[in-house]
Amino acid sequence: MGVASPVSDKLTTAALLLLTFATGLVDAVSVLILGHVFVANMTGNVIFLGFWFVPHSGVDLTAAVVAFAGFLAGTILSGRFARHLAAETRLWLTVALGVEAVLLLTLSILAGAGVLDYNDNGKLILIAGLAMAFGSQNAAARQFGVQELSTTVLTSTIVGIGVDSRLAGGTGDREKLRYTVIFTMLGGAVIGATMTRFTVAPVIALAAVVVLAAMVIFRYGPGAEA
Repeated sequence: MGVASPVSDKLTTAALLLLTFATGLVDAVSVLILGHVFVANMTGNVIFLGFWFVPHSGVDLTAAVVAFAGFLAGTILSGRFARHLAAETRLWLTVALGVEAVLLLTLSILAGAGVLDYNDNGKLILIAGLAMAFGSQNAAARQFGVQELSTTVLTSTIVGIGVDSRLAGGTGDREKLRYTVIFTMLGGAVIGATMTRFTVAPVIALAAVVVLAAMVIFRYGPGAEA
């Protein structure tokens, strides 16, 4: 059962859509710049790990393993936040999303300053840090129990569009939300991919700003009763 959001339904949806947009931004960086690895969507990485058993598949196993481990570490961290701060939902979300934003901003600064490059060990540190940030985000979003707004995975959202569609004999319930989620992540990916043609670190910084915006909504937004 999901936890009650501290803000209204509309603001909750807006905040989770912002986090979904950030996912599109950062996965564009990881796939296009860091070597065909996902830092937010783990399904692809599990498949990549499966490719490792096929000789000469060309998959960077190390990057996939690092991303998977970083993501799992992020979910553990967020889970601890949720349990220790369960009585204060606003505080919990502020801490969880604040830590994510600070981590993203730090990685952006280090990458922009050349301390972390986009190859070899520097690449792996970036992958680990980004995956940890989005593992934490995904775990936080999961607490709300809104299937369409996990902020990282769209498979079940797309399935819902088809299953509940009028063509399938359904009512089309939640169709608008589902399409909004898909186009939000798509928009993040388009902007992220476009920006990486000219620059990389600012894309990560932009994701940090978007996450901070979601944090501010959860921290200061009015509740449903307001």
